[in-house]
Amino acid sequence: MPIPPPPAEQLRSMEKFRSVISQPVVAAFCAGGVAGAVSRTVVSPLERLKILFQVQSVGRDAYKLSVGKALGKMWREEGWRGFMRGNGTNCIRIVPYSAVQFGSYNFYKRNFFERFSGDSLTPLARLTCGGMAGITSVTLTYPLDIVRTRLSIQSASFAELGAKPTRLPGMWETMKVMWKTEGGIVALYRGIVPTVAGVAPYVGLNFMTYEYVRQYLTLEGEENPSAVRKLAAGAISGAVAQTCTYPFDVLRRRFQINTMSGMGYQYKNLRDAVRVIIQQEGIKGMYKGIVPNLLKVAPSMASSWLSFEMCRDFFVSLKPVEEPLLR
Repeated sequence: MPIPPPPAEQLRSMEKFRSVISQPVVAAFCAGGVAGAVSRTVVSPLERLKILFQVQSVGRDAYKLSVGKALGKMWREEGWRGFMRGNGTNCIRIVPYSAVQFGSYNFYKRNFFERFSGDSLTPLARLTCGGMAGITSVTLTYPLDIVRTRLSIQSASFAELGAKPTRLPGMWETMKVMWKTEGGIVALYRGIVPTVAGVAPYVGLNFMTYEYVRQYLTLEGEENPSAVRKLAAGAISGAVAQTCTYPFDVLRRRFQINTMSGMGYQYKNLRDAVRVIIQQEGIKGMYKGIVPNLLKVAPSMASSWLSFEMCRDFFVSLKPVEEPLLR
């Protein structure tokens, strides 16, 4: 029997959905969420290792190892789950974070800059839009980031933390404990000042560099570069942005666990943290964990930008074709 066509009401709903999701800002928002989940899962072991390096203060050497040996230690002690520890929370955080970041960047570009300057944006305008998008996304999703940090380190073999708990708390349980015992909403936004200070220039540099390199890698006569060249542009933009803003990331991690007993530091404020770290650990202390971070940047940002562009183009292509008016 032939399959009956869908009813007219269902067709109208589908057309309405396609019309909404194909809008540039909405398409960027949805594609950004997909891109965030893909990129974070690809580099989850290096992401967790970076955090373990970052939070290890002077005199602590549980993870004072090369990247390869540290990954081996993580595998021996915790197995595959150790590589993925905190990734579920990270994806729950990164999907809305990345969606808001890409969506708001597109929104700011279209409504605050392109409206006045035409289609061609200056590097400064792209930097500004990216910075605004970074602030918007991190403010809305920061509690999930601080919980992810706690989940990443609670099963690691830091002697200062004592014996590993037999049952590790999950995301919502950790968030609830922090809320009850560490000061409510203040606990869930601890470290947001260095985070915003680092995220705004990082996201701005990332967007600005990617769009510049992407344009440079687009050959004459092409509308878009190939997938390989998009991957290269994403890797370059991520490396540039991460290297320039990495000390802020270290400060963010330190403040996120500043109230955890046994980690060896209780910073009073941002200035005190910078002073103590440089005094005790030298300038290298501000760049702890940068090696695994740079190793993850290339595949992370490359996969993020490529999956974003592919998904965005797909959503935009869903725009219904308007039927010509009959005269």
